[in-house]
Amino acid sequence: MAKRIIIIDDEAVVRKSLCRILSGTEYEVETFTSGNQALAELQKSSYDLAITDLKMPGMNGIEVLKAIRILQPGLPVIMVTGYATVNSAVEAMKSGAFEHIEKPFEPDQILETVKKALEWRAATLGKSCPEGSISSLDDLIGDSGVMHEVYRRITLVAPTDSTVLIVGESGTGKELVAHAIHKHSERASRPFVAVDCTALAENLLESELFGHVKGSFTGAVSTKIGLFKVADGGTLFLDEVSNLSHAVQAKLLRVLQEREILPIGGTKSIPTNIRLIAATNENLEDMVAEGHFREDLYFRLNIIPVKLPPLRERGTDRALLARHFLTKYADRNAKDIGSFTPAAISHLENHDFPGNVRELENIIERAVVLNSTGTIDVCDLELNVHSEFCAPKTADDLKFLKKEMREQAVLPVEKSFLISALTRNGWNITRAAEETGMLRQNFQAMMRKHNIQVSEQA
Repeated sequence: MAKRIIIIDDEAVVRKSLCRILSGTEYEVETFTSGNQALAELQKSSYDLAITDLKMPGMNGIEVLKAIRILQPGLPVIMVTGYATVNSAVEAMKSGAFEHIEKPFEPDQILETVKKALEWRAATLGKSCPEGSISSLDDLIGDSGVMHEVYRRITLVAPTDSTVLIVGESGTGKELVAHAIHKHSERASRPFVAVDCTALAENLLESELFGHVKGSFTGAVSTKIGLFKVADGGTLFLDEVSNLSHAVQAKLLRVLQEREILPIGGTKSIPTNIRLIAATNENLEDMVAEGHFREDLYFRLNIIPVKLPPLRERGTDRALLARHFLTKYADRNAKDIGSFTPAAISHLENHDFPGNVRELENIIERAVVLNSTGTIDVCDLELNVHSEFCAPKTADDLKFLKKEMREQAVLPVEKSFLISALTRNGWNITRAAEETGMLRQNFQAMMRKHNIQVSEQA
């Protein structure tokens, strides 16, 4: 899929020159004459790279760069200027520019810098970086701050043998994280065995995990090796561990304490050498308090907790993931579909996705299969914004639901209001508050509500 580049320069000759250099390549280029125009576009659509002039009327390049850091934190920015000084170069790099290029520039210089910036971008998204780096995992994609914390945890815990508890809503990618930890551990060459604790009845699950000896129960016509033994030397992943019965919890606790298993009907314990990773979409602390989960087992599992955020808390990751799934399913189905409309991206970024990444992937797969235009639009997404609400049973329920729906509808409007005001005023909070007729502290409170941060308070 073509990489999207946004160019911001008030000089037509520079815009045309950059477009000419980048035309005929695998890039999709959009140009804007001012920072305000470009930032309005960046509110609606995601890009892979920005190229901006330093000296422009209205917002200068540094102000544009700082605004981009808020709107799309992982977007690399190349700063171009005809007024090159040591101070301007230093300020650009300190503000987060990927590179600083002087005018007049050579085509090869632009192409090489663009290539490097996009390679860096791909590495931070987990698409193409050096072997052995935690970012090289194809299916862990995201550039939000909360996902970088997940990557950091994976990097720290993977080389160890500590037990890990992954906590997150259904569809957030808990098994992908478990795979990542295994892949980057010393056990990577040994088996990774995943067990869905909700898929089997208690007696079958116990037999699957620990094995049984011939004749130990009706139907045990032969000796069975359990999954703890199958995973020997590698990693055993127990998904939805909160569904284990008390009997299986007790046996699992013994395995973690003694590092040995006792098959059903067996009389001799068997040593086991596995790294255990567990996952749940439940609050195990609450389950312990309610007597549904063993406290001692919880402490054994929760040595290294990894919290996976729901998709609704991951900002622009929704657009990144959508483009990843678009490429995946367009290739799989041999369809020439290259992009989303800005309106489609806006709808995706404002949808809550109660089913998280799994729901988003299903939506994009369906859109690709059914699309016949070559571009995914809003009508292709079939987002049912009301599907997550149950029909109210009483007048009070209806009143509460209407209030909640109004609040949800207002959220994207509030965010757009804030960003537009900040953009018009060079991201100066005081000026933006004054222009909109709000008290500065109220304006800042609304910014905090929408997690909009300005690195240097004004």
